[in-house]
Order: sequence, then C-alpha cells, then structure tokens
Amino acid sequence: MKVVLDTNVFISGIFWKGDSNKIIIDWKEGRFILIVSLDMISEIIKVLKDFKIRLLDDMIKEWVDLIIMNSTIVEPKENIEVIKDDPKDNIFIETAVAGNADYIISQDKHLLRLKEFKNIKILTPEEFIKKTMN
Repeated sequence: MKVVLDTNVFISGIFWKGDSNKIIIDWKEGRFILIVSLDMISEIIKVLKDFKIRLLDDMIKEWVDLIIMNSTIVEPKENIEVIKDDPKDNIFIETAVAGNADYIISQDKHLLRLKEFKNIKILTPEEFIKKTMN
C-alpha cells in the first residue's frame, strides 16, 4: 500500500498522540510505503522551523533523514490543478499520481472535499485507520 501524508498529518503525528501519531508509527514500522516529493520535504522543513512548538534543528534533521531513508521519493511530472481554493495543496495530488499512491491522508478540507482523484482515495487519519489498519 502506497500512501502520501499531508504535512498537517506529519506535524500532528510528531507533536501529539492520536490518529496521526498512529499513522506515523505504522509508517516507521513498515506497514505502508510512504510516497514523498522534494517539494513536500521542503514544506515539512519549513513548517517545522516555523511551528509554534520549537524543534531543535537536529531534531528536524532527524525527521527529514528518516523520511528520506524510509520513503519512495518521486518527482511529479504532471501539473495538476484540481484544488482551486488552495493551489499549494495540489502538490500532494501530483506526488500521489507520480508515485501511483493508493491514499492521500490529510486533515485539509480542500483535499478532503475532493474525496478521490484518479482512484487515489483522500481520507482523514481516522478514516484511514478504520479502513486499512484492522
């Protein structure tokens, strides 16, 4: 199973217990293949550096290294513009398409409203856990 995680799932999973944290643990334990792009990694770094809860640069580097070493990195070839309200969210769809992902996990209303794109299901962390981790 191939999965794209929105930045908000990473941030929630790093800082708080709950469904996003369970998904991060499941990924670390190899229960699914994480698909990322360099643009997504850049966004994770940017958000972690600017986040209200400060992480030391060493911790940010550890997370980035973990992502790079334990994911499939793809380079989206297709410009997809299906999310008009928040165009930067299209990167998750472009990455999922490039990586032939099964799911995009997000807490973003713009992505979730789409529900599915080219057979890629877009679910909340809670929906993903209910659907796949039984």
